[in-house]
Amino acid sequence: MTNITEELLYTKNLLQMEWVEDLAQFRSLTFRKSIKDKILAGVCWYPVHLNKVKWAFSDQLVIEISVNETTSNHGFHSGKSISLFSNAQENDIQSTYLNGVVNNVKGNVMTLSLNTETLPDWVSEGRIGVNLMFDDTSYKVMMNTMDTLVASGNNRIAYLKEVLLGYEKPKIEEQGNQNNPLLNEGQNKALELINNAKDLAIVHGPPGTGKTTTLIQAIVLATQQFDQVMVCAPSNAAVDLLVERMDEAGVDVLRLGHPARVDENIIQRTLDARVMAHPSYKEYKKLKKAADEFRRKANKFKRSFGHAEREDRKRNYNEAGRCQAEARQLYDYMTQSILSSCQVVACTLVGAATNLLKGTFFQVVFLDEAAQGMEPATWIPILKAQKVVLAGDHFQLPPTIKSREAAKGLQNTLFEKAISNQPEAAQLLSLQYRMAEAIMGFSNSAFYNNQLQAAPNTKTHYLIENEPSMAFIDTAGSGFMEFKDKETLSVSNKDEAKMALGLLKELIKKVGAKNREGQLWNVGLIAPYSAQVRMLKEMLATESEWLFLKQMEQNLTISTVDGFQGQERDIMLISLTRSNPQGEIGFLADTRRMNVALTRAKRKLIVLGDSATIGNNGFYQSFLDFVQEQGAYHSVYEFME
Repeated sequence: MTNITEELLYTKNLLQMEWVEDLAQFRSLTFRKSIKDKILAGVCWYPVHLNKVKWAFSDQLVIEISVNETTSNHGFHSGKSISLFSNAQENDIQSTYLNGVVNNVKGNVMTLSLNTETLPDWVSEGRIGVNLMFDDTSYKVMMNTMDTLVASGNNRIAYLKEVLLGYEKPKIEEQGNQNNPLLNEGQNKALELINNAKDLAIVHGPPGTGKTTTLIQAIVLATQQFDQVMVCAPSNAAVDLLVERMDEAGVDVLRLGHPARVDENIIQRTLDARVMAHPSYKEYKKLKKAADEFRRKANKFKRSFGHAEREDRKRNYNEAGRCQAEARQLYDYMTQSILSSCQVVACTLVGAATNLLKGTFFQVVFLDEAAQGMEPATWIPILKAQKVVLAGDHFQLPPTIKSREAAKGLQNTLFEKAISNQPEAAQLLSLQYRMAEAIMGFSNSAFYNNQLQAAPNTKTHYLIENEPSMAFIDTAGSGFMEFKDKETLSVSNKDEAKMALGLLKELIKKVGAKNREGQLWNVGLIAPYSAQVRMLKEMLATESEWLFLKQMEQNLTISTVDGFQGQERDIMLISLTRSNPQGEIGFLADTRRMNVALTRAKRKLIVLGDSATIGNNGFYQSFLDFVQEQGAYHSVYEFME
């Protein structure tokens, strides 16, 4: 790139490419497809059971639905646009529908917010289902943001874009040491950097190093210095986690946008809840009610309709309009007073484009999980910043990109560019509190240049005395061969799935199902392929051989790598799944994704896979060398009857 404008226009072109591909893929899954096909594609739940109906704040209707079974790779996630439909009209099941948004999905249960105040009759007149809708709003916002960036000159955002993309050096001014007793030395250095930075500070937080804890303390410090700051993250779930933590720290935070979970501690922080608690809310409701009453009178049917009746109707319509206008004015006053009085405004990256914040700027904008956000989305809140704080880890999950061509550029996030361009503005958190040292070892070497240290508390992170914390179990030569589905192209390995469940069963029998405090161990089973996840779940649910494990079902999670981002488990088993003569590893070549998988375990990590297949890749050969050195290598034949 010869200049910053060319670089930004290149990124904008990549975004356009991704938009086109995302829409094309969605249409291929939905256009003229039967319900059965859409269910298999993960864009429809049908038929669903209506479990609960309740009214949230602002009279918004919230329902909980469930489905008997669902694909593990469905596209329903918090914040996604949906359409609730009924087959009551047999000729066209789409003739009756309601649009809404996904609040939360857990297993086969989904909570939805619907764009209505009353549940229509057709919900109980036939079978109902939920379709995923394509929402291009975020793409439009990102495109507009890129246009604003390109056009900016001689202002704060023009300078910040040059700093973040490496064309200008960030300014850092010493303002004294920070020594927060709640933080370790590296975390305090990060706090000091954030405080001293004038333009940009980067917190690089590898797994288990307390990135969120550090960020919360930095936010608390910022609220003592400035009237108001902004806190963002790419996903609703990540924002809600930050809101919970800020709330616990005593920060007055306002959650804008759509909260991922309808929990009381989150809901009370939303704008809707704050409006309802406002002293002027009763007057607002009174005006709304009066407007509805005048409108009802105006629409009342009369047999004789002369001049007097027309004048009466006109008068009622005018009064309804007046009350409605006063109500809107009062609502605007309440929202603005709430917005101006809170210490922190929290929202997603795209949510920062809300009209509520039009013309609003913040002394500091904090972006958590910044390495997971696409660059155009990350710029959205930065447009409102005087100073930017990025927190994340570019060696963990990258943003999801649909277009292979666009991924060549868009997977290089703004976080990654900034930490590469401005290393002096970054602080690594190096003391990790999650993993036993042996579990940490390979990722530390492969990704973090051996800069991580295991905190003293990790010395107690074992299952029982003398139980090794790590094992690689090699299926090479066993005949455990993969199967690739011709339609979905997802890979499964039945023999490996059976071995994975067997290994967990024997391990838990050996160490006991409960820890020293009498609590069940938390267990995770990761497979990189949705077909393998589905197979493992089906085996557990239907085969009597796994009844022992099924009794631990509430403490056993089976999911893809993405499902475990930001989480940890006492015991983690990874089924690599791939086993073929060609040495093809496909999805496994995404080493950042594997880094996430390898760093979820606290006390025991078991990796199950075929060394002959994965060993052709340099990363996995290094892993095989590591487990050999650690004495953690085993052949599957040691565990076969």
